[in-house]
Amino acid sequence: MLTITEVARRAGIASSALRYYEERGLIASQRAGSGHRRYARAVLRRLAFITFAQRIGLTLDEIGGELEKLPQDRVPGRKDWERLSSTWRDRIDLRIAELERLRDSLSECIGCGCLSLNHCKLSNPLDRAGRNGPGPRYWIGDETESAA
Repeated sequence: MLTITEVARRAGIASSALRYYEERGLIASQRAGSGHRRYARAVLRRLAFITFAQRIGLTLDEIGGELEKLPQDRVPGRKDWERLSSTWRDRIDLRIAELERLRDSLSECIGCGCLSLNHCKLSNPLDRAGRNGPGPRYWIGDETESAA
């Protein structure tokens, strides 16, 4: 069993986050006679999963739903983790495409409505992109006026 300090140090996560994850039901601890939290070493895998899942854009509610799919009667094994993460490929591919669009349009008009760049005034005069809805319209996939 590991102390909260040991888990925080090994996982690279603040102790306050560990308490929050426990409150949300994402991880569990046992209480020592002194009332201090003690964690099974297997919690490190759950924390790595939580960290990775957050990095690809899953919310804590989504992560909780995924973690509920793991067996409760034993420590999850490699096949359990593979099964859990196998459905993420499409989400990761979408995230990669989104990041590539962001990288490629950092110096161009993204349809945000600011009209501060010379190019924006050509691609989005009078904020025409705003007619399609809120947010950076060209970045999320709408075509620019000049390309339409």
